[in-house]
Amino acid sequence: MAGYSANKQDHAMRLRRVEGQIRGLQRMVEDDQYCIDILTQVSAATSALKAFSLSLLEEHLAHCVAEAAQKGGPEADAKVKEASDAIARLVRS
Repeated sequence: MAGYSANKQDHAMRLRRVEGQIRGLQRMVEDDQYCIDILTQVSAATSALKAFSLSLLEEHLAHCVAEAAQKGGPEADAKVKEASDAIARLVRS
């Protein structure tokens, strides 16, 4: 079971909102809106995706990594490395 399963509907709703923001950006470009207004909306969509990412990461740490850590061994090491790599990608973005 995925760590986010308990909040699957909430996550799907958040992603639909982001999808709507992206569609709004497409319309803004098609309608030749002012560049700064588009950039403001890009920033909002980026922030929404980052918030989603952090929420998903928190659930991954609390469920998947914690479960692997209890079992110990190479699986635990692999899950910690995987989470660390994901955090590094988020920090760089």
